[in-house]
Amino acid sequence: ILGQRESGTERLEEAVTAYRAALEERTRNRVPLEWAATQNNLGNALQILGQRESGTERLEEAVTAYRAALEERTRERVPLDWAGTSYILGYTELLIAERTDDLKRAKDGAERIESAIPVLEEGGHAVWADAAKHYLGKAKVILKRLTD
Repeated sequence: ILGQRESGTERLEEAVTAYRAALEERTRNRVPLEWAATQNNLGNALQILGQRESGTERLEEAVTAYRAALEERTRERVPLDWAGTSYILGYTELLIAERTDDLKRAKDGAERIESAIPVLEEGGHAVWADAAKHYLGKAKVILKRLTD
């Protein structure tokens, strides 16, 4: 993602603008899986921005984009894409839960991450599976803090 490795947000803002413009051309009706990929990429850019900000607005926007992507990226249709979007959606839900002390959202995020791991492993995506396991570890820490 443009700007991911930079400390500022200008390039990430440009990426968000570019993905939103791409969604005008890559419509769900014309190219549903490309539309879903663009929604996923939009979510990624928004999530990175959200991590750099103190509120949850960008993270909520990322959740909306990931959920839209999952309308086409179903487990039955494209299981690896479903799992990749699902675990990062779960992690984004955890980020919001951590900032808002929302136990239900933390549980939902953890469950989403956990459900994606076997699909990633079975699909041979060890790097994604390892990332999801890492996020699941963070989820357990957040859940422990919220239930203590």
